[in-house]
Amino acid sequence: MSPLSSGLLGDLDPTSDRAVFRQIADQLREAIDRGRFREGEKLPSEADLVDHFGVSRMTVRNAFSILQGEGLVHAEHGRGVFVRPRPPVRRLASDRFARRHREQGKSAFIVEADAAGSHPQVDSLEVKEEKASQDISTRLGSVRRVLARRRRYLLDGKPVEFATSYLPLDIARGTPIAEPNPGPGGIYARLEELGHHLDHFEEEIRARMPSPAEVKTLRLAAGVPVIHLIRTAFDTEGRAVEVCDTVMAADAYVLSYQLPAT
Repeated sequence: MSPLSSGLLGDLDPTSDRAVFRQIADQLREAIDRGRFREGEKLPSEADLVDHFGVSRMTVRNAFSILQGEGLVHAEHGRGVFVRPRPPVRRLASDRFARRHREQGKSAFIVEADAAGSHPQVDSLEVKEEKASQDISTRLGSVRRVLARRRRYLLDGKPVEFATSYLPLDIARGTPIAEPNPGPGGIYARLEELGHHLDHFEEEIRARMPSPAEVKTLRLAAGVPVIHLIRTAFDTEGRAVEVCDTVMAADAYVLSYQLPAT
């Protein structure tokens, strides 16, 4: 029995002034929200929906386009339209930079990947000295030049974020931080070995639609926004020792925070 013949979708309302393709999108959205179509499941084909609703293929495609724009579904060429999976990675702010992870030789990304049961990878690595932008200079205490570490993170082969860390040259030059692989625990472990014991982090977060370059780098489907996060790391002397500018695929993460009640 086909999904449409089992009563998962209803009929159009010919008396409604709402456009037909929007009515179809409404029904599919409701079916997804109610769990009638599960994460990763294929939606009825264009042909099935054309037969069920008695509409043209273009009308069905317009309905799919609405759902893609909302980030609910994604299309795979030659296969069909599928319900987009929920974010697989929970980014727990209160735990991801815990010292115990660094002492175990794990970076925050590896900790999160392990928790999600995914295989982590890093590519597109670039490490170089460069002039600091005005914003980075201000955040790092008016430094003129920085060591920049650019990289892209992948889970199970799929890009999920890319980030650039900026560090003052008087801290990073000539140290393992300037090497492509800074060693177990990442750059934060090396900073603490250099005497810059980390005290706290400050993060600024905003959501926005991606630029064309970000769409390409993260292989984003239509309608998927990004989370833009800028984090500053401070040592116990109050010095800003790193600024990390990160862009994350919003469909890959849940940002989780624990806040004090006082």
